[in-house]
This record gives sequence, structure tokens and C-alpha cells, in this order.
Amino acid sequence: MSRNIDSYNKGMDILHEMVGADGTKPIEAFKNFYPDFADFLISFGFGEIYSREALDLKQRETITLTALISQGAFEQMGLHLNAALNVGMKPKEIVELVIHCAAYVGFPKACSAMVQVMNVFEQRGIKEIS
Repeated sequence: MSRNIDSYNKGMDILHEMVGADGTKPIEAFKNFYPDFADFLISFGFGEIYSREALDLKQRETITLTALISQGAFEQMGLHLNAALNVGMKPKEIVELVIHCAAYVGFPKACSAMVQVMNVFEQRGIKEIS
């Protein structure tokens, strides 16, 4: 269990706010495989970083999505696209974020990111981007 239970609990609260109970399934897989990794992810990533006050969750997800696209870490995008929508990003903002990234990271990464966006929008029944 967490070396800092307060950070862990704060991290779980923020994660639930962002993705809901169903969204924590990937964390459960990490927890089952190697509990310390899940603990660090929740305690540090969400309990220490995402909980800081200077940026709101929408701003943090904008940054996170940009970083994921820049790295080509598309397997992480589904969780963060859902989180972004849950914390108030509009579909058009997400699409524009991908378009903007194309200028800096290239169209191959932007195209891969847009596929992830299309998949999440389809799963959520988002048909209109305005």
C-alpha cells in the first residue's frame, strides 16, 4: 500500500472524478500485476501532480493529451480522451488540439491520434464536433 496514504486517497479521488469507477480498470491490472507500480502511479501521478492547484483538470488533460501525441503514446490516449471529455473539454477542442499538434509533431502522429479520438467519440456516441 501507499507510502503516503493521503496522496494515494487524493489520487484515487481525482482519478474517479476524471474517469469514473470503470476508468480505473487499467490501474487494477497494474495493481494485480505489481501493486507498487499502481501505488506510485496513483500517489504521485494523481495525488501529487494532478491535485496541484495552479491548473484545473481540463488544462491538465490538454497538456497530457499533447504530451501523449508528442511521444506517440497512443495506447494511453483512450483513458485521457475520456477524462478530458469528463472534465469539460469539448469535442471540437480535442480535434483542434490534434490539428495543432500536427504542425509540431507531424501528420503521422496526428493521424494516429485522430484515430484514437474517432474511436472514443464513436464509443461515446459523439457525432457532432462543434
